[in-house]
Amino acid sequence: MARFGNSVRLLGNAEFASLAGTAFARSQAYSTILIAIALYADLFGTTGFVEGLFGTAFAAVQLLVVLPLGRAVDTGNAKRYLLVGFLINVGVFVGFAFVSSPVHVILVRMAQGLGASVLWITGATIIGEISPDDEQGLWLGSYNQFASVSSLMGDLLGGYLLYAYGFTETYAVLSLITLVSFLLVYRFLRDDPGGRTDAEAVDGIETFRSLLALPMLRSLVVFRFTFSVGKMAVIIFLPIYARTTFGISAFAIGWIMAGGKATKAVTQGFVGDLTDRYGRRHAFVAIGALLYGVGTAAIPLATYFEGTVDPVTVSYLGDSQTLGGAFFALFAAYSLLGIADSIRLPASMSLFVDEGERHDSVASAMSLRSISWKVGQVVGPVIVGTTMDFTTTETGFLLAAGFIGFATTLFAVQARRAAAKRPDGGGA
Repeated sequence: MARFGNSVRLLGNAEFASLAGTAFARSQAYSTILIAIALYADLFGTTGFVEGLFGTAFAAVQLLVVLPLGRAVDTGNAKRYLLVGFLINVGVFVGFAFVSSPVHVILVRMAQGLGASVLWITGATIIGEISPDDEQGLWLGSYNQFASVSSLMGDLLGGYLLYAYGFTETYAVLSLITLVSFLLVYRFLRDDPGGRTDAEAVDGIETFRSLLALPMLRSLVVFRFTFSVGKMAVIIFLPIYARTTFGISAFAIGWIMAGGKATKAVTQGFVGDLTDRYGRRHAFVAIGALLYGVGTAAIPLATYFEGTVDPVTVSYLGDSQTLGGAFFALFAAYSLLGIADSIRLPASMSLFVDEGERHDSVASAMSLRSISWKVGQVVGPVIVGTTMDFTTTETGFLLAAGFIGFATTLFAVQARRAAAKRPDGGGA
């Protein structure tokens, strides 16, 4: 039976707990640095195009490394790659502590993209490999659920640290969390947990061709190309929009982002369990994507509510924050986006793992999942940021919602056809 407590139960497994620590460290850093980027944009007075490059630099490196990295994880010792990823991230935090211009931010974001790719692909692949076949959705959903908890803490703790102490102290805390996760993986994760594929027996390019010949996987890849354009625009520009348009503080921006992370943290493992019970995972993906488009289109309502809702003053830790209508509108929109991701993500990951297992190439399938996202992640922030420069910020968000709506419609048609050709109904 699908229960919220099932995700907590998995922490009794030492290997899962250590991998949950991986997701925790990665997401904590990612969320905190997104808030820091909003502060850098305000500090340096950047244009929408340059702000888009803050997102593009991160994704461009990932676009180059995800396929060879996925192949390397399939054929090598995944644990070693995971440990290297932690060390790269510590180097990234040191780099961020010394940035003094937009160019420096772009360069360090490139290094962050490399470290995040190693942790994401390797961690998700290992979870897919070691999870029991009849609990794969639960394990993947719970893995994402703990990442969401960490991301939420990154929004709240990271936002507070940036607000109260500044950049250097914040990056020191992130380094400490990452090193603790390094030690947990080193101590509790088995050696060589993946790497089933013989590198000499199967050509890497042929593996990717075989995977793309699978109709369901191909429909997922096409979907993510377009969906990522819209979603990455939201991730990059919503904190910047809150800061530069409404003057919302770093801590309050953390609260906004925490709204979406809270809904993901509470519901994602539960929804993953539901996909194990009911199947039809492609339907979960489509419903979640549609809801994400609705939430994105609601972001520009912040301008309307800023002038119609009376501000509220909140006191805490000897300080106070005045929260206007824009804060509450953005909080509600981002919370809706969190629910949408909870519906979509566990099903999407399970489908990629299922398709990859058909060719004993789970990491390669996850690499295709990642690279299909990176194309949109590279071009999306620049397209939307440039649109914001020449029109309005609100128009940029509506354009992002349009990309999401188009991607969802196309996927619904393609995936339904692909599922009809499979005896299991597309991931039951």
